Amino acid sequence: MRKMVVALAICLLLLAPAMLAQEQVEFSILQWSHFVPEHDPWFDAWALTWGEKNGARVSVDHINFQQIPQALAGAIDAGEGHSLFLLPFPGAAWVEGLHPLNDVNSEAAAMFGERVATCTTASYLPGVDTWFSFALGYLPGPGNYQRGLWDVAGLPDGPATWQQLHETGRAIYEATGVPLGLGLSPEVDSQAAVYSAIWSFGGSVQDENENVVLNSPETIAAVRFLARLQREAMSAEVFGWTPASNNQALIAGEVSYIINPVSAYRSLQKIDPEAAADIHFTQALAGPGGAWAGTNGVLGYVIPRYVEGRELELAKKFLLDHARDYGDAVYHSELYSFPCYPATAPQLDAWLEDDPFGSQPPDKLAVLKGAGEWTAYVGHPGPANPAVAQFFAENHLVNAVARVALGEVTAEQAVAEAHARAGAIFDEWRAKGLVGGG
Repeated sequence: MRKMVVALAICLLLLAPAMLAQEQVEFSILQWSHFVPEHDPWFDAWALTWGEKNGARVSVDHINFQQIPQALAGAIDAGEGHSLFLLPFPGAAWVEGLHPLNDVNSEAAAMFGERVATCTTASYLPGVDTWFSFALGYLPGPGNYQRGLWDVAGLPDGPATWQQLHETGRAIYEATGVPLGLGLSPEVDSQAAVYSAIWSFGGSVQDENENVVLNSPETIAAVRFLARLQREAMSAEVFGWTPASNNQALIAGEVSYIINPVSAYRSLQKIDPEAAADIHFTQALAGPGGAWAGTNGVLGYVIPRYVEGRELELAKKFLLDHARDYGDAVYHSELYSFPCYPATAPQLDAWLEDDPFGSQPPDKLAVLKGAGEWTAYVGHPGPANPAVAQFFAENHLVNAVARVALGEVTAEQAVAEAHARAGAIFDEWRAKGLVGGG
């Protein structure tokens, strides 16, 4: 009898790894290749460790951020694919193929407290009372400028208003040949700059109730201003920029000012510390309608409806656990990503006041404290609904500004045409019940 018990115990020990392996859930994550390379190795290791603790065999795939919407759409159509997708763009267009995350967002609010407003508008559709995404982080878009150039021109702290950007940026260009670097091509950084100006002039695509209000004196004034800014203080290269172009131009010292997260600066620190020491930052530029800077992304996870059972339970647990440890994500992004829930990264203000990654002076990034108060997202002042997401994806505003700058149409004509297209898009999505207003 004793021999049988020992034999049975040995069999159980030998079978245990296989039994455990069978119980593990396959759990896959698709997200973008981070602009700060040090982030991804940290995240992959964190995710694998999380999987070991939670009975999941985790795999993480990273692709170019521009490819993620297509990958998500393909997975939803096929009814299979990754368990989680991290979107840097509005994900409301796929809401019908996603699990509602009302429960996760409610639990996170109870655990972590208040979230940054722009993270709410990027994740919640009020018309159908649905949280389609769980946003953990956002990317502030401060001004990055060469202090030496702006100091000689009389503004060592950089421009505080759009008018100062124009007047002093033009003076720097005329004196040194170094232009401003705001893109006017169909890509995300150009779009962020254009939306920032339009909001700061008091214009917007929609109002807070999801009605199209684009064709306004404020929007026309902003478009006219941006076109003049290009003609007088920028080169023609901005019409053909890619998402990397403003970063590359700042690193090369070829522009005096860009609107962008800190990724270009972090790269320059590693390439040329002396040049990086001359890069400083500003908050959102003020215009007649306030001071708003468009974020280059709100980092929100979505769960396709084909994810079910234990895999779905794990996906939701992953989101809350990742949020709990989001201070580590902020740190390993080298302060590129900011937390949607400030309580999850309580060290952030201290890091901004004394940069752990070697800024000179150490408090250079302190101007980014409270960035959530002046950071806006696509759809501001309303939600990032499917209509504004489609309008954004079709690049109508940046194309309107480019056409005016090139002398092809007037600002009034360009805005009227963009407004008409926005109205048609909103009508299509409103008919599906996913957009309010009317």
